[in-house]
Formats: sequence, C-alpha cells, structure tokens
Amino acid sequence: MLKVAITEDDYRVASIHEGFLAQVEGCELVFKALTAEDTLEKLKQVEVDLILLDIYMPDRLGIDIIEEIKKISPRIGIIMISAGTDKEIVHKALYKGVFDYIIKPVTMERFVKTVEKYKDFLAQLEQRDEIDQQFLDQYFGHREQQSQEENTPKGIDPLTLKKVKEILHNENGVTAEEMGEQMGASRTTARRYLEYLISEGECHAELEYGIVGRPERRYYKS
Repeated sequence: MLKVAITEDDYRVASIHEGFLAQVEGCELVFKALTAEDTLEKLKQVEVDLILLDIYMPDRLGIDIIEEIKKISPRIGIIMISAGTDKEIVHKALYKGVFDYIIKPVTMERFVKTVEKYKDFLAQLEQRDEIDQQFLDQYFGHREQQSQEENTPKGIDPLTLKKVKEILHNENGVTAEEMGEQMGASRTTARRYLEYLISEGECHAELEYGIVGRPERRYYKS
C-alpha cells in the first residue's frame, strides 16, 4: 500500500486531489496539511512514501522545505502540484529531485497517471537486487528507437509490453492481479496492457469462476 500525503493550502483543492487519489488502486491517504510547518510536523509522526506538495503556502514555499522533508524521510517521493510556472521555481524543483511537476489546474487523468507511474516505479525498484540500463531508461524517459512492430499507442511502453508478453507464455494463463505482481506494477496498469494485447489479437481472456465472489478474467496467449 502506497502511503500518500497531500500538502495544499486550499482545502477545496485538497479535497479534489483526495478524490483523484481514491481512483488509484493501492494508495492510502495518511494526512492532509494546509501549511509547510504542519507538513513537517506530521511527517515526523507517520510513515509516508509519496507527498503531493504545493509551492505557495501561507508560511513558506513548498520548494524551500524539500531538504527538510528529505531529512525527515530520506526515501520519500515528491510530486509538485502548483500554479507556479516561473522558470526559476520549476528549475529549482527539478534540481532538488522531484519525481514530477504538475501545473494547476490538474486533470484527474494527469494526476492518476503520475501517481500510478510513481507507484509502479517503486514496486519495480523494490523487486530488484540490481538496476539495469533498461530500468533506468524507463525511469528517465529514454526510449529505444521503435521498430514498426513496436509502434504502440500512448500509455503503452514497448519495454513493459515486451515483459508482459514474456509472462503471458505461461500456459495456465494469468489474471491482471497476477500479472501486476510479476511485472511489478498495479493491477490497473497490468489490465491496460493485457486488454491492449487482446485488441491486437495476441491474447484472449476467459472468465474464471471461483468459489466466492465475481468471476475474474484470466488471460491466455493466442
């Protein structure tokens, strides 16, 4: 479970972002804070994996408390969400190592995509004993030149797709949840790749009925 904090001085905006976060599977909101000082105090009390940090707060700039946040929680991820578009502000945020920077007003699609990307990155990182170039290229946004076969639509990464295809060779099939666990991603992300492969005719799904609960889709290589 990804533990997330929201720092936002406008409680209405904070509530909107809380609603967006509820759309991301496997996330838990641990606190909301209206000021920089409240943020720092709450970080000392609870464990947080990711903080959604505003810049313009009544007491201090969010950009100016990043070092203090990192001292309290060295492994925390930071996503800036701000109306600030000043070049120096943005440069400072990137220089201090934020994972992403989103300019307000935030769309739910952009918000969810960013949080899922961080969640998937963290899951893959924790599963690895060593880091290879392919993983780093994905993180830093580098892409190998795609062949015609790799001309995938937006939201489908060729390297991740290749991994999904390799896992699909299991003759017993795989559910979206099982795929997510094996590829180090959320079930939502795994399902997106599996449904894409169905659209391409490279796999098919069958309903699997368990003892209790709703039937679940199990995917097989075509």
